[in-house]
Amino acid sequence: MSKQELEIIGQKADGACCPGLATAPLAEDLAAELAKAFKALGDPVRLRLLSMIASREGGEVCVCELTPAFELSQPTISHHLKLLRQAGLIDCERRGTWVYYWVLPGALDRLGAFLTAPEPAGVTA
Repeated sequence: MSKQELEIIGQKADGACCPGLATAPLAEDLAAELAKAFKALGDPVRLRLLSMIASREGGEVCVCELTPAFELSQPTISHHLKLLRQAGLIDCERRGTWVYYWVLPGALDRLGAFLTAPEPAGVTA
């Protein structure tokens, strides 16, 4: 067995998920994965839903608390939540008659890290 560290494709040595937008060209498969998440966030309702879920104290929120915040039907809210789940941003669990949602660990950090521009050389904060 080699003592070399394995290179994980799409992951930097410091544990970040991927190179930032301005640091390296993006691989096709990673671009497709990130595009799915950004596409899901391209709708104001889904962006608000994600914000409501992410900002919730305790880390999870019942769908019964999300629906009244919108002038949309329950099936429409469920559709938007489904798209956020399919994009890998949130997950859920049914408890009795209600469904509880939470943001997947690292999902927002991954998107943020990708969009973070490197500091120009010689500039200090």
